[in-house]
Amino acid sequence: MTNTVDRATADVWAALGGPAELVRGVSFEGADGVLPARLPVRELARATVGACSLAAAELLWHRRGGEVPAVRVREAAVATAFVSERWLRVDGRVPTSFAPLSGFWRAADGWVRTHANYPHHRARLLSALGIPDSGDERGLVERLRSELAGRPAAAVREAVHAEGGLAVVVAPEARPADLPLVESWRVGSGAAPVPRDGGLPASGVRVLDLTRVIAGPVATRSLALLGADVLRVDSPRLREDEDAHADTGMGKRSTLLDLAAPGDLRRFDELLASADVVVTGYRPGALDRHGLAPEALLARRPGLVVAQLNAWGWSGPWAGRRGFDSLVQAASGIAAVEAADDGTPGVLPAQALDHGTGYLLAAAVLRALTERGTDGAGRQLRLSLAGTASWLLGGIAPQPLDGAPYAAEPWLTRTASPHGLLDHARTPLDYAGAPRDWASPSGRLGTDEPSWR
Repeated sequence: MTNTVDRATADVWAALGGPAELVRGVSFEGADGVLPARLPVRELARATVGACSLAAAELLWHRRGGEVPAVRVREAAVATAFVSERWLRVDGRVPTSFAPLSGFWRAADGWVRTHANYPHHRARLLSALGIPDSGDERGLVERLRSELAGRPAAAVREAVHAEGGLAVVVAPEARPADLPLVESWRVGSGAAPVPRDGGLPASGVRVLDLTRVIAGPVATRSLALLGADVLRVDSPRLREDEDAHADTGMGKRSTLLDLAAPGDLRRFDELLASADVVVTGYRPGALDRHGLAPEALLARRPGLVVAQLNAWGWSGPWAGRRGFDSLVQAASGIAAVEAADDGTPGVLPAQALDHGTGYLLAAAVLRALTERGTDGAGRQLRLSLAGTASWLLGGIAPQPLDGAPYAAEPWLTRTASPHGLLDHARTPLDYAGAPRDWASPSGRLGTDEPSWR
């Protein structure tokens, strides 16, 4: 165990606006063979988890006094959590991570990466390329491969985008974008009540979770671990993968509300009236038509923390596009850096942009709650997968730690749940007195009442 200041952790903590002296309280336990890659994924992972643990310790200190709890970052725990979706088993069954039509494909002048895990994205991809959705999946894969091989990569990207699907051109070289890691604004002053102290950093904090897939749910899963009452809100018209929810729904409750329906929107407004945090993972402007733009939320609920996440950043021509970790890796040049010797694009050893941004988002919320406890003001926070990719490509110096060979087994556990018996990763968040597990397992998606505990 070493308490030498980790440069990447210090940089993340500075981006979050945290007091510099607190970073000296973070110690590290190394492990060999974790998250191997050409890029400093190992350093990104431990820095984001370390910053999130430190933000939790800082908030607990502000609420209870005394000394700031010491923070430990165990690389084996971090590496296991960063691939939590791969360790998940539901009654012994191994979930499917990527669908057959999601992946890298040769185009006429390069490579494209598609994402077709959701049925509606799969249908849009095939429609954009004029491929009938018929026959077996293996035949569709071959038809897709043949069709893409004859088209320019950029033309494929734009045709699929116009249809509402997901495809990007694989950048032939790393191109770090000039994007911030974290953006934060103070809004208002002296309005927010301090939640009651229940023994955990976020006890008494009410969180409305409007996120999907991995990054946002990892953030709110972390807040739930730390005591927050997290209510995930999904549209009944959008499908979500139950296995993904089994992994990221720990400690939360889940309800369905159609915000386009006046009655459901009123119920959401009732929840908002006593919420402390709203976390969103939709494209810029997607929720505005429901009166849920950040400015509107902060005006209606003074002292609120509004945390926003998207794929491509908050400005520029791609800001409004759909995106996932795998697509950002491809378009940013990460896939080129990690390519095989024959030039086939490669991937990171984890969905590291998703998981890393998730822990960063949770850390930003915890820091906003700490600052709110002092000034009563609300906060608007913005993060993106592309911002995290930019940091990975150009902002992290490799600083490996020595340690014992990596073993995941100590960081796995088994929990009974409404899904069945879950084998899953334990939390990597660790400070003196931190909870070792979530207070409740993942429930079924959309089965809870739209109400606070």
